[in-house]
Amino acid sequence: MRCLVIGHITHDIIVKGSERIERVGGGAYYSSLALSKFCEVVVLTKVGEKFPISWLNELEEHGISVIILPSKNSTTYELKYINENRRTLRLLSKAEPFSPEEIPEGKFDIILLNPVANEIPPEMVHNFEEEWLAVDIQGFIREVKNESIRLKDIDGSFLSKVKILHADVNEFKHLNNIDPKKVDVLLISNGPESGIVYHEGQKYLYKPIKKDVKESTGAGDVFLAAFSYFYKTLPFIPALKRANAFTAMFLERRNFDFPLNEVLENAKFVEVEKVNNEK
Repeated sequence: MRCLVIGHITHDIIVKGSERIERVGGGAYYSSLALSKFCEVVVLTKVGEKFPISWLNELEEHGISVIILPSKNSTTYELKYINENRRTLRLLSKAEPFSPEEIPEGKFDIILLNPVANEIPPEMVHNFEEEWLAVDIQGFIREVKNESIRLKDIDGSFLSKVKILHADVNEFKHLNNIDPKKVDVLLISNGPESGIVYHEGQKYLYKPIKKDVKESTGAGDVFLAAFSYFYKTLPFIPALKRANAFTAMFLERRNFDFPLNEVLENAKFVEVEKVNNEK
């Protein structure tokens, strides 16, 4: 199976109290690492000349092919954590956006768009309407004012034909003109709390596994990637349970070095409830 992930891999500056750490990040980074457990992954990204090449080598060590397009700057974020589930973002610099001509050729079983700073133009989504397409909305609804990030309302009708769409509960409030019945699967995550999923228009509630989590960065990106793979190969509910279990194990360990049989065991503890007679 071949999977394509498109998005800016970022230079992240993590601030927790007096602690300051610089490391690689971005939705494309976390999603590609998650997918590398299951398929041959190609990542399309843009970084500047000063981006540490060792961070990209890490992806290649996991068997991921990285297509690097040149950019004057890299996308650099400062993430200041208030607690394990709350953070503020500042965009310090930004790489250049993608264009349709830069999409790699070839057949991919899954295409995952995971922008972090409006680097994928909405009209570019239409290029993939005939594909098995998964999309995270975070990079489509962010806007920058004096380096600070805030969420803006957008017309989400351009996303109505994607296979899988992910947003967290706060992001989803900014997505207008999107009909859950037109998206095959709409994932609305809510951190460690119960989330909502629409599958073919039917609403479900799911309860994630409780884990001791010190940092939540990458949770939504891993969840989307894992679900995309499992849903490609399994019915909806087993896919949802396994994606939740996979994400919980990543958050607990902050790596992907765990056997898949443990994912199957943990998936048994994910609760999924069908919501009937919703008005």
